[in-house]
Amino acid sequence: MEFKNGLGDTAIQNVIANHPEIGEILNRYEIGCVTCKVGICLLKDVVSIHGLTQEQEAAVETEINDYLDAKAENRRVA
Repeated sequence: MEFKNGLGDTAIQNVIANHPEIGEILNRYEIGCVTCKVGICLLKDVVSIHGLTQEQEAAVETEINDYLDAKAENRRVA
């Protein structure tokens, strides 16, 4: 699983703090990390340990990367 900007190697608490929209994406796939009080799991591990199908994992990866692309594009336009 490859997330842009090395985000896959970032603790989920930091990912969600900086990108709340990613928490919303995870919630859609019933990955409840938004409410986790520990939050030290890496994003790439969070997705892989929740028993999703390969297709679902790919969809999560795509949605998160698309979100990151859109955010980067908005920064360039602004």
